[in-house]
Amino acid sequence: MVEFGWAHPPRLIRRLRSRGVVISIRPGALGGPESSEARPMSVFWDLKHRLCEAINAHDLQGVLDCYAPDAVHVSPSGVEEGHEQIAWFYEQLFTGFPDLHLTPWFEIGDHDNPAVTEWTITGTHSGPFLLPGGGEIEGTGSRITIRSTCSAFIEDGKIKSHREYFDQLELYNQLGYGLTKLGSTST
Repeated sequence: MVEFGWAHPPRLIRRLRSRGVVISIRPGALGGPESSEARPMSVFWDLKHRLCEAINAHDLQGVLDCYAPDAVHVSPSGVEEGHEQIAWFYEQLFTGFPDLHLTPWFEIGDHDNPAVTEWTITGTHSGPFLLPGGGEIEGTGSRITIRSTCSAFIEDGKIKSHREYFDQLELYNQLGYGLTKLGSTST
């Protein structure tokens, strides 16, 4: 079963159904009326949706409420362990992109743990953005649209491990940066 928690292209849904894939669409996900006949979302997905809502509201405490105190957050930018470091990561993100917004568009719904989501991240780079090597990019005013996916492993009602994947080169190109040669190969 594939479960779509947010709007998804109807043509893809029809194609998947024609191949025998069972589709469950969250009530109201495609803009239609709420229906009590739809399959209820699990506790895992409820937590993942609360995290997305907290991120979109830039509600740092709401974000931390979704994570276990000893949780690990892994992204192309690095690894954060525990509430203090995870809070620092989201503070940096919210500062660099004050209008940051996640738009989930696909959820793998035939299992709950890990809860896997694909989404689009949008925002305007108007504040300092910390780079993995410790450098910082001042606000460029550039608008970003980045494709991303994540896996959240949940234990005792909290996220224990959250792994984000996105193309850093795609992000840096949209900020006006590209690849540079790292040192000389000439002797």
